[in-house]
Amino acid sequence: MTSVTDHTAEPAAEHTIDIHTTAGKLAELHKRRAESLHPVGETAIEKVHAKGKLTARERIYALLDEDSFVELDALARHRSTNFGLENNRPLGDGVVTGYGTIDGRDVCIFSQDATVFGGSLGEVYGEKIVKVQELAVKTGRPLIGINDGAGARIQEGVVSLGLYSRIFRNNILASGVIPQISLIMGAAAGGHVYSPALTDFVVMVDQTSQMFITGPDVIKTVTGEDVTMEELGGGHTHMAKSGTAHYVASGEQDAFDYVRELLSYLPPNNFTDPPRYPAAVPEGPVEENLTDEDLELDTLIPDSPNQPYDMHEVVTRILDEDEFLEIQAGYAQNIIVGFGRIEGRPVGIVANQPTQFAGCLDINASEKAARFVRTCDCFNIPIVMFVDVPGFLPGTDQEYNGIIRRGAKLLYAYGEATVPKITVITRKAYGGAYCVMGSKDMGCDVNLAWPTAQIAVMGASGPWASCTASSSRRRPKTARTSTRCGFSCSRNTRTRWSTRISPLSAGTSTR
Repeated sequence: MTSVTDHTAEPAAEHTIDIHTTAGKLAELHKRRAESLHPVGETAIEKVHAKGKLTARERIYALLDEDSFVELDALARHRSTNFGLENNRPLGDGVVTGYGTIDGRDVCIFSQDATVFGGSLGEVYGEKIVKVQELAVKTGRPLIGINDGAGARIQEGVVSLGLYSRIFRNNILASGVIPQISLIMGAAAGGHVYSPALTDFVVMVDQTSQMFITGPDVIKTVTGEDVTMEELGGGHTHMAKSGTAHYVASGEQDAFDYVRELLSYLPPNNFTDPPRYPAAVPEGPVEENLTDEDLELDTLIPDSPNQPYDMHEVVTRILDEDEFLEIQAGYAQNIIVGFGRIEGRPVGIVANQPTQFAGCLDINASEKAARFVRTCDCFNIPIVMFVDVPGFLPGTDQEYNGIIRRGAKLLYAYGEATVPKITVITRKAYGGAYCVMGSKDMGCDVNLAWPTAQIAVMGASGPWASCTASSSRRRPKTARTSTRCGFSCSRNTRTRWSTRISPLSAGTSTR
């Protein structure tokens, strides 16, 4: 393994190297380490910089704490002899793997290098990722993947597909055991998109990242559709339409900043609690410490039951100052999910948004909230719910696309969650949607109702009056645009995996 400080090592002059001596062997090692930093030469790096991007290594250095990165398998090369590949064996084989720290907390990481075979995955490339995945689980560290690659390395044949499968399997087995975060930094196609989709959070970069199974040329040939790469799989497509991206960053540094903030709410693994930070302790009775902003909660709810209000205003006044990180803000905007802190303790927030479809639950909102609830449950994060829901959104489109089974996912998520759950009913809690949104009889630990709360089978003006009255009243979002994706494991899956391996038990096999 190689420390980040090795990048200053200079290769010894070639004529002095005698690999039959200790000095010669050390000189050869330094030479190879230096070569591994620029496996395909400086010209390729200049082309990356010309596009406004960072190289695979620079991305790791930008994300991790300074001088904390320790590289694994830096000198690995592919073993293929097909199609003349034996004459082109760059060190590292197109992916940089290792571990380091973020804000002093251990993480494992890999970064794909698009300058080596276009970032395509071969046998050794895949083995390096599998190895760092298994290290992350065995040591109980979050895993961060920086993705920038173009699918399988066709010169190596089916073996590439086999390594994809091993990576996917490890993603699945690690789900709910350690946090898994994917950053998409370029065009990811084919098999390169499935691993990010299996992780807990996906971060993309505006106008730089794309994800798709088949590219525009194939779509044009098969279906006749004309579509650009950005329209097909750009960040905003996966933010607003597919729900695959959690956050669309304005640039690479913004993406790294988001990941660092996200990790501050998450524990290293499911055996530990999330980090807690010191919070100011008020002196004297609570009533004497209320601010003008706190008192505004008394007037936020309109007198008219059909008049919308922004639930963000409620959430941010209850959480610690500047402590709300919204997830999936651009997707299913009729429900709000994200992380915050109350007295320094991380909590997950689930809240109906009256400015969008009057806060009605629909297909996308149900799945979005269910995934988030299960993520919080996996990583020991208490859940606080703010309820203002007149019901499920009616319509044939909702029924035909499975509102029954998809709405049931949210029921299941709340029903199986064992973390503390607190529900605050701010206004409407009607019908089946009342049951779904963390009701008392669904096992919520504490239920609170504001004086404006209305709990009923339906509203006085009929079951859907609220939805139709304010579904067209929408306001643009200004919060950070982020989107939840991936699959968090159920308790049963976690139990099965935990019997195989404890993240804190060194040396335990992951197979």
